[in-house]
Amino acid sequence: MKLLWVFVLFFLCLTALGQKKNFTVLNISLPAEISDYDNQFSGLSIQKENLYLMSESRLQDSAEAKLYSIKLADLEKKITDTAYILPYKKFHVYNLEWLRERINRKGDEYEGLEAIVMNGNDVYFSIETTTASLNCYLLKGQINDTALILYTDFFISMPKPVTVDSLHIYNAGFEALTMLETNIMAAFFEFNYFTNYNQVLRIIPQFTEIGRFHHFKLQRLPFRLTDITSTGENKFTAINYFYKGGGADTVYRPYAGDISNKLILDDSGYGNYCRLVQLKYKNFKFSWKPLWEFPKEYAGYNWEGIAVYKNGYFIINDKYTPEKPYKTVLLYLKEK
Repeated sequence: MKLLWVFVLFFLCLTALGQKKNFTVLNISLPAEISDYDNQFSGLSIQKENLYLMSESRLQDSAEAKLYSIKLADLEKKITDTAYILPYKKFHVYNLEWLRERINRKGDEYEGLEAIVMNGNDVYFSIETTTASLNCYLLKGQINDTALILYTDFFISMPKPVTVDSLHIYNAGFEALTMLETNIMAAFFEFNYFTNYNQVLRIIPQFTEIGRFHHFKLQRLPFRLTDITSTGENKFTAINYFYKGGGADTVYRPYAGDISNKLILDDSGYGNYCRLVQLKYKNFKFSWKPLWEFPKEYAGYNWEGIAVYKNGYFIINDKYTPEKPYKTVLLYLKEK
């Protein structure tokens, strides 16, 4: 009987290991305009055979409000022919300046676009605000051949969760959006390691008044959640990133003795770490499990955008790389 249990445990371990994915990392060189780090990309979305790249559009830094798109067919050609120069389109985002002023008038302070989700002809953005601000915001618009036009009458405030001491998490907003159904959206906060609760906002976009949303439960998740993409059948893949920095960023470090520290801490101190995790939605709750760890050479990039494509993922960083000069890096993770 003892040998039988040993065999069962061994089989379960093999099964668990076998469920993890393995990817080949393909670095896709970008045109100079898109690779400029000042774009500070923070989200990816695929719609109508195009990959859309969302700039943070930091208006307070005199940045242009904009999106870019690259045809998937061109990206496939680039993967097989690295000398191919990628064509792209740029879309100016209209009315963002006006909406920024509305946010600031409410006593919150705009920082930039943080997440994107496309649902048919509708495009939704989450807006990050400064740490002291009480709310983040959800905006909506439609894209045409040359521009994206935000509606000035669609304006949902999303209250930030706080610690048991009623403190805001440093530099944290709703970093990920996804559709659960045609008319139900889930908005994920960046920090999901509260000791008292971890929740996902459930939003019905047709109702734009404050308080017209509820919550889903979320299994406690260490580090940061920086973007998410739907993989079908109530399953999702998200970026789970840890930055080793000190100061206020130490809020993302697990408590001493936490099992998660084995991923980010050794005798030399803390190190950057990034992985993909799979989330599953069932019975009004999201659970997660590890999917794949980034190689060390890519662990120091601040990955903030993900979009599933075929059996892999496009991944993009916002700005920061392990070495200067900073630049935009687009990867395709191709399943082996």
